[in-house]
Amino acid sequence: MQTDYPKELRYTEEHEWVGPVGGGIYAVGITAHAAEQLGDVTYVELPEVGRALARGEAAAAVESVKAASDVYAPVAGKVAEINGALESAPEMVNRDPHGEGWFFRLSGVSAQEFESLMTAEQYAAFVQEHEG
Repeated sequence: MQTDYPKELRYTEEHEWVGPVGGGIYAVGITAHAAEQLGDVTYVELPEVGRALARGEAAAAVESVKAASDVYAPVAGKVAEINGALESAPEMVNRDPHGEGWFFRLSGVSAQEFESLMTAEQYAAFVQEHEG
């Protein structure tokens, strides 16, 4: 299945995305591919605002009818905001994974770290190669 991944975002091999939302803040979520693999998301556990995250650190958790998995910080930063709406409406992750289904926002992100992640084209090729 070919999904269009937003080009302004960057992606990880663990199927997270990160993208700038303005003012030095970056949103983080899981990709449409990850949401599809999980099935219907039933619960999301979010990090605490103010928590400093290292790149690759487990930051949140997502549970679905099929599985539970961690959501890792694709870049280092400090949690500036969480998407509290997911606590009562976790299905937003399935409905709009690259938009309203974001998990948390980070401040203090290194532009170099962001740029080092996969582009939309690279991620689509990665998914195709590994799901193939």
